[in-house]
Amino acid sequence: MNSRLKRYRQPWRLKVPPDPGETRRIERWLATARVFLAVSTLVAIRMDPTELGHSWAAYGLFVFYMANGILIMMLLRRRQQSTAAFRFLVHAGDIVWPALISVFAEGPRTPFFLFFFFVLAAAAYRWGLWETLGTAAAEAALLWIESFVVLHVWPSGSAPLRALTGLHINVAEFQPQRLFMLSIYLIVMGLLLGYLAERQKQLRAEKALVTGMLSRVRVEAGLTGTIDKIFHEITSMYGASRVMMASQEVHSKRVFLGELNPTNGNGGSEFTWLQSGARDAKTYLDDYPGEVSYASVHGEQWKTLALDDSGHAVPADNRAAFSQLRQVQPFDSIVTVPFTFGTDWRGRVFLFNPSWAGEKQEELRFLLDIVRQVGPAIYNVYLLHRLRRRAYAAERARVARELHDGAVQSLIAVEMQVDVLRRQAEANRPIDKELGRIQGLLREEVLKLRELMQQMKAIDVDSQKLLPVLRDAVERFQRETGINARFVTDIVQLDMPQRMCQEFLKIVQEGLVNVRKHSGARHALIRLASQADQWNLTVEDDGKGLSFAGRYNEQQMQQAGIGPMIIRERVRLLGGELTVESNPGQGTRLEVIVPRNGNVPHEF
Repeated sequence: MNSRLKRYRQPWRLKVPPDPGETRRIERWLATARVFLAVSTLVAIRMDPTELGHSWAAYGLFVFYMANGILIMMLLRRRQQSTAAFRFLVHAGDIVWPALISVFAEGPRTPFFLFFFFVLAAAAYRWGLWETLGTAAAEAALLWIESFVVLHVWPSGSAPLRALTGLHINVAEFQPQRLFMLSIYLIVMGLLLGYLAERQKQLRAEKALVTGMLSRVRVEAGLTGTIDKIFHEITSMYGASRVMMASQEVHSKRVFLGELNPTNGNGGSEFTWLQSGARDAKTYLDDYPGEVSYASVHGEQWKTLALDDSGHAVPADNRAAFSQLRQVQPFDSIVTVPFTFGTDWRGRVFLFNPSWAGEKQEELRFLLDIVRQVGPAIYNVYLLHRLRRRAYAAERARVARELHDGAVQSLIAVEMQVDVLRRQAEANRPIDKELGRIQGLLREEVLKLRELMQQMKAIDVDSQKLLPVLRDAVERFQRETGINARFVTDIVQLDMPQRMCQEFLKIVQEGLVNVRKHSGARHALIRLASQADQWNLTVEDDGKGLSFAGRYNEQQMQQAGIGPMIIRERVRLLGGELTVESNPGQGTRLEVIVPRNGNVPHEF
């Protein structure tokens, strides 16, 4: 957060970084409205020509106004950007046009006074309050200038102009009393439209701020890194000297304190966790008034303001909590707002010595909105990291179990058999057969360890890499096991989603593991094919088959409790279908069919 963001929160002058595309769209809409207004005016004149007093000059003026609007539309279509100078020039012309029209349309009481309101709406749509008020003041000034011309200059030289244009001006329409009321009318309308525009600009700025904060929420940054980025934003925006967060885990009652202190003099301003204890819950979490509250102290004089969850002021007479906090955290003023993370955590955020230029109640309301919208995003980061930790723990437990039940037990057995061989060698007994058996056992455990390492390895494969990776996996399987294995595909250009590619690779790896462990096969074939709306993957072998005979789909296997469970789960994640055909003594065939628009599993 930098000084640019502070300008967002300046009252009445909230500045949103201009979007060139949005600015261009605004100008095109205004140009379209300008042409539509001119055409509608000409139609109205055609229906009732008396509105212009049969003045040819007035007709020409409206035609010229319409041509001007069409020219602006053409320029906007040709130009990639709308510059500030161009918008100011167009707006200045829009201010002058109503004044000229009011002269030719027999005074400012004509229905064509609507052109004045179009200019006010355009100023509000483009900018904000002060620009709209300035436009209203300029329009009122032009009306008074017209009144001076009509009342003092026109009578002396009006005869030739009447003869040339047929224009007759009702001088009574330009009396000071009537113009004064019209000027007040314009100023009030300018104030109203400008206020609405300023409110819309403020809401847009607040939306941009919250969106910017949410964009800084990154799972990769972790919980601490995410809180650090968000607190940097809030500190700069509210001008706080430092920010603290106190949180408590609901079930264990443990309290955690963290602080972002830009003035700590350690060469940085990172969010750090502080030492805390259970007694800190009373100091930092309890007895604060309202949903969000502000307190300042001068000597012994306290000033407090608290808002409820809807942003309305509520009594804030309880100053004991602020006084107790001030004993451990010195401050002159403070803002505190609570938060909850699901049913697991509750806490508060403290802004020490904030400084802002806006109204306190409005600033507190916006801070409450920030916490409500950003809090769930931070909680999602916490949940994702907790899920990752649990997944890592489960994976470590699985690896430990695999090693204990596989490699460790086998190595213990090998050690015992080597000891037996040593004794046989001492007794001069033949040991060749036992050595061969031990060698086969060691080779089997090496293969198991390699398969386990392949399962643990992070797989980074996409549609460009899947086919070569599958081919390499099958060739490596053949080299290591001696089983004649082939990979066949007719696909030239693969367009499969990355996560689906990863699941297909894992299915093939699991299928090959089953072929090696259970089939006793001499040949294996892996085939990947593509049809119009689905992917087809088959794994075949000529081994002894499974414990059943026939063709089973996934539902039948689940009911009977048979078939490769891991492959079934992976196919279910993809939204596909698994069919297993087993012929005892002749081999097994697994067929996986996945629709192209199937589910793509999410990776946490």
